[in-house]
Amino acid sequence: MLRWERGTVVEERPGWPGVARMLIALDDGTGQVPALAYTELTGAPARGERVLLNTNALRRELGTGGEALVIARPDVLPDAEETTGHLVKARYTPMQTMVDAIDDPDGEHYATVRDADSLEGMPVVVADLHSALPAIVAGVRATRRSARIAYVHTDAAALPAAFSRTAARLRETGLLAGVISAGQSFGGDLEAVTVHSALLGARHVLGADVAIAIQGPGNLGTGTGWGYSGVQAAEALHATAVLGGTPVASLRVSSADPRERHRGLSHHSSTAYGRATLVPVDLPVLPPNDVRYNAFHASVREQVETSILAPSMSRGDAHRIVGVDARGLRDALEEMPVRLSTMGRTLAEDPESFLYAALAGRRAAELLPPRS
Repeated sequence: MLRWERGTVVEERPGWPGVARMLIALDDGTGQVPALAYTELTGAPARGERVLLNTNALRRELGTGGEALVIARPDVLPDAEETTGHLVKARYTPMQTMVDAIDDPDGEHYATVRDADSLEGMPVVVADLHSALPAIVAGVRATRRSARIAYVHTDAAALPAAFSRTAARLRETGLLAGVISAGQSFGGDLEAVTVHSALLGARHVLGADVAIAIQGPGNLGTGTGWGYSGVQAAEALHATAVLGGTPVASLRVSSADPRERHRGLSHHSSTAYGRATLVPVDLPVLPPNDVRYNAFHASVREQVETSILAPSMSRGDAHRIVGVDARGLRDALEEMPVRLSTMGRTLAEDPESFLYAALAGRRAAELLPPRS
């Protein structure tokens, strides 16, 4: 159920494309709360305007609840932005929105997507956590600086692609060629009905050399073997293989996570890649001859071999462990124009988490054809 509250905008705060942020004074006199509005859904409330809020996650102090969400502006009807298409996302919810999709018959890119049937070998990096996105980009660019990179925002976590400040900043600085929101997610530069058509759009509409497919912020985990949203990574790897791309699985690794199930190789990676992924994929790791290689990395490799590689081989999928040179990646990570943070930990606090994501990005770049 929803927790509804009413309030008035008392301060407008800096937002980013697609997101307006503000401070709300609550009608019940209990104080003020930060809030955000998705401009595609409600427009941008102004100072002095009354709003209706969803405060579920905020009041429960959940990871997705840093700010209340504006549901409606009772005194203002935002101007409707007409679309040529008829595709609806967040379907059958009160906030369902009409979008122009690349695979909509009335869309400008329909003929391109309709006729496209192959990724032409394009590498696609898939990860569990959204925090891996900038590290993967860093790994690609450290190896092939001119590569065009597209981000496919899947619908396992935050449905509004606009919620990702990271993606917005990477787009703004030219490090991403575009964001494609797939499935029920919405608000990217382009919209797609499925991950499959989003990947085809990355290749044939955006002209990407590399695509990255990850859920948005707000990964949901329960501590059970299968009850986590990142298991959707397997579906993106399957889509990549079916369409003739080259799937690269970014490993979720940590030396600082207080939870045993996520230390070293996370059980999320073991499950998604070892048990749920039914096509061969590349698994980038630090090679033993690297000067950084130590007992931690040896343990990660052993975990990959036993919990991912062995199960895949028993099914005949034959995942590949690929040693990737890490030279220059730390500098590339530090140069990123966004703050690196995973589960509240920074690059300094959990460097291995970002390193392994960057290794996956570098592996994708290594798979690109030589420069002409």
